[in-house]
Amino acid sequence: MARPRSGGLAPITNQTPSFDRKTKSTPGTIEYMTLSPSGAIYMMRSTVASIIDEKTGKLRAIRYCEMEPSIYVDQQSENSVKSTIIFNFGRLFVDNKKPNLKEFLDAHPQNEANGGSLFKRVDYESNAKESLDQEFELVEAVSMVRDKSIDELLPVAIAFGLNTDAPVSEIKYDLLQIAKANPRTFIQSFDNPSVSTKAKIKKASMYQVIKLDKDYVRWFDTNKIIISVPAGQDSTDVMVRYCMTEAGAPVLAEIERQTEGK
Repeated sequence: MARPRSGGLAPITNQTPSFDRKTKSTPGTIEYMTLSPSGAIYMMRSTVASIIDEKTGKLRAIRYCEMEPSIYVDQQSENSVKSTIIFNFGRLFVDNKKPNLKEFLDAHPQNEANGGSLFKRVDYESNAKESLDQEFELVEAVSMVRDKSIDELLPVAIAFGLNTDAPVSEIKYDLLQIAKANPRTFIQSFDNPSVSTKAKIKKASMYQVIKLDKDYVRWFDTNKIIISVPAGQDSTDVMVRYCMTEAGAPVLAEIERQTEGK
């Protein structure tokens, strides 16, 4: 497949609207859509675009000529005529009768899939599956807040920096907002070792087992330095990373011992 280099779209204004924005592509038809708001009509410039042919590694020129079977200029006849490509209300439907138009749009430099920023190919099946997955994730995240015990929820609440001294109903309400805002992250947090470790670190700080200072993390009772904190970094995050290493494992074990039952 060829990789893109150049190309573009040019708007045409003051045209009479005659397109239903809610229209969807019919079976066997592929839809393309402009990425920025447009008027009634957008027209593809009838210029030659250059792409890199991956088979040869060389530049090849492409253009759309309705009556030509190939999009490559070097394979088109001398009398080939460039054809206009029009997006109605930012949308263009290409049926099976125009495989060369589909090939041209798929290879065009301004296609989003090729790094362009003017139009994209619409994949309803993938979009529908993604939307469905997102809906299921939201339902699952909300159900976790409802069904899990407070003991299961507290480590996550601590990791997200919530006030765990608040009533259970308030903690669950705050977690619910987090779950709704980013269901996937919320769900994954229950199986994320860094989240549980972060909860243990914050709990240890809260119960004065350790001190999370700007430059150092220390044991609270002896003031002995556990680890230094590089400038500009968060002491909690540094401590979490340290405790997840082999060198920091004994420190984490001691923190778990001293906070057990609290």
